[in-house]
Amino acid sequence: MTIHLLKMSVGTVTVETLEAWQARRQAEHGMVWHLTRHTPRRRDEVLDGGSIYWIFNGAIRARNRIIDIDQAENQDGETRCRLVLEPKLVRTEAQPRRAHQGWRYFEMADAPHDAATRRRVRGQPPPEMAEELRSLGLL
Repeated sequence: MTIHLLKMSVGTVTVETLEAWQARRQAEHGMVWHLTRHTPRRRDEVLDGGSIYWIFNGAIRARNRIIDIDQAENQDGETRCRLVLEPKLVRTEAQPRRAHQGWRYFEMADAPHDAATRRRVRGQPPPEMAEELRSLGLL
């Protein structure tokens, strides 16, 4: 059974900011990864098609599929869990979330749809406009 991870993307302002950061890492090191202190105990479930969903600006906005989990040293020489990510960043429908520290498990049923695969329903505003209207309490 697949399970995802949910993580704050500190310092990210837009999806383009996250894409640029990941592109630099890919160019410099040949892969995209994220270091975290704790290794998921449900490793097999995460590697069974799981993704890391990124929260910034108060909502989940993008995800990367997790392709491996191993260990690496951080800049201080401390051993950390390395989440190796598929380089393709997938935009999702914005789903409001509060800030939290570390990562959390995230069930498939709770995950937002990918923005590109979701068809617009006639009479509904575009996703960006709907998000703005929700933030203003109008939707």
